[in-house]
Amino acid sequence: MTQALSTDLFAVGADLPEPPPRYVDRDTLAAFAEAYGDTNPIHLDPEAARAAGLDDVIAHGMLSMALLGGLLAGWFPPGDILTFRASFVAAVPVPARLRCTARVKALEETPTGQPAARLALAVRLVDGPLAVRGEALVRISRPGGV
Repeated sequence: MTQALSTDLFAVGADLPEPPPRYVDRDTLAAFAEAYGDTNPIHLDPEAARAAGLDDVIAHGMLSMALLGGLLAGWFPPGDILTFRASFVAAVPVPARLRCTARVKALEETPTGQPAARLALAVRLVDGPLAVRGEALVRISRPGGV
């Protein structure tokens, strides 16, 4: 279910409400691997991860993108998410606490003249570096629901 956002939030430079950090551990990775079908050993097996030059297992990049998708889906109906993309910047070690954020980058109109916001998205380790940089274009409602 989506949470209604006030149209007052949609000003260039405004940060949308940030949800609580998400905790990612080995159980999270195992569940995601099963659901997504990515059983690459660097995500599940510490020995395989070390053999690949890592200190330990790392989270799936698509898990971080899925967290951003969940953030968007919590605010906007699926039909209002017009575009969504992400770039993986750094590996997410496990365990980790992740922050998902969104900032209004620009206000635009869709080709049909509806108001839209271009959002800068990010997944960061709490007190750590950027892991995923993303962007979405979302349709927003005018005051009064127009």
